[in-house]
Amino acid sequence: MKTSARNQFFGKVTAVTPGAVTTEVEVGLKGGSKIIATVTKTSEETLGIKVGVDVVVLVKAPTVIILTDAAGYRLSARNQLPGTVSKVQKGSVNAEVLVELAGGDTIASSITNESVDALGLAVGSKATAVFKAGAVILGVAG
Repeated sequence: MKTSARNQFFGKVTAVTPGAVTTEVEVGLKGGSKIIATVTKTSEETLGIKVGVDVVVLVKAPTVIILTDAAGYRLSARNQLPGTVSKVQKGSVNAEVLVELAGGDTIASSITNESVDALGLAVGSKATAVFKAGAVILGVAG
């Protein structure tokens, strides 16, 4: 599959929590990380989402926020994936930051060069990739 979404993860649905309009879907990745997606009831039914189904998770890099210190704050974003910065590539205005997760998956974020400097991001530094469940797109084969 070819897609413009920079982040593509393959995993299995580990939990499905239906709501009145939307369904919360938990996807387990290798290494134990989990991604939460919120999809419509129609998408749940159309895609055949249920526990055990193999899915691809898509997340566009500009929706991923990089956090280095929560300073005691709790966030409403359901997806908070800790890891280690494996690459920082600055452009003229923005930078691509890659964070390696447990198990070897890597998540990319597109943030400003100013943010890279303010956060002190460098290869080897600890960081958490944060994004909302609504920013996740799920796909299934077939």
